Amino acid sequence: MHQFLPYCWFRGKCVAFNDAKVSIATHAIHYGTGAFGGMRAIPDPLDSNKILLFRLDKHSKRLSQSADLLLCKLSENEICSAIEEVIKVNKPSKPIYLRPFVYTSDLGIAPRLHNIETDFFVYGLELGDYLSPDGVSCRISSWTRQEDRSLPLRGKISGAYITSSLAKTEAVQSGFDEALLLNTRGKVCEASGMNLFIVRDDVLITPGVDQDILEGITRASVIEIANDLGIKVLERPVDKTELLIADEVFLTGTAAKITPIRKIETTTLNSYRPIMTTLKEKLTLITEGRESKYDHWISRVNI
Repeated sequence: MHQFLPYCWFRGKCVAFNDAKVSIATHAIHYGTGAFGGMRAIPDPLDSNKILLFRLDKHSKRLSQSADLLLCKLSENEICSAIEEVIKVNKPSKPIYLRPFVYTSDLGIAPRLHNIETDFFVYGLELGDYLSPDGVSCRISSWTRQEDRSLPLRGKISGAYITSSLAKTEAVQSGFDEALLLNTRGKVCEASGMNLFIVRDDVLITPGVDQDILEGITRASVIEIANDLGIKVLERPVDKTELLIADEVFLTGTAAKITPIRKIETTTLNSYRPIMTTLKEKLTLITEGRESKYDHWISRVNI
């Protein structure tokens, strides 16, 4: 049972979460014409009067760009301001996940993006570990990741997540925790809602942005941290068999943070993950505002 924050941003102001309603005729419900973001916020361990947001600027920029793909104008400043207001009015005392969402709010029935009303809301919920920190089991999904030529995959378009939903349910109902999707070229792409990394011979490898992945913000952060630590990083296509012989395999995402993969189908993977552990420890310190070098990644909101 989700514990939602009592207040959300809806139609230009903060209102009670239970009062934020949309019509069953809302265009986005029928056609998936929405785009969302997701970000974590935690109480500042060094100051109980502050909430820390991880890479608010990057999340806001990506959502603004996603809105552009839907022919909707939503500025980064509008997104940041709404998120900060939601935090201030709720005064969370536990780690939370925030979900900003831009969508076609019109009640029309024609599938279109022109001459249509749009709106924007933000809500939040308490969230600990989305996936087990001890690691997850995965299967290769029978569903294929869409191509950028059929959907704008550089945006978090809500309609695109039907594939993720099918893949996740298929995995869970067949006894696994998570799904790994291949792209139309047969290369490993990403999980249902997370990016993928492997380590081979001390090199950190991840599918590149040309592999129909979501350009994840946690993914980009891990790459930058690894470069700063002197870890060699390669962005290139990854084959299925590489997963089975890799030294380390893990997932990254806002909800998942950094989560190891312990098993892929019938293959149990290496449980010694020194590079992943180093990156995870560093990312945790950064998100807690304890690394001055990365302080510009953290936004502090007074509550």
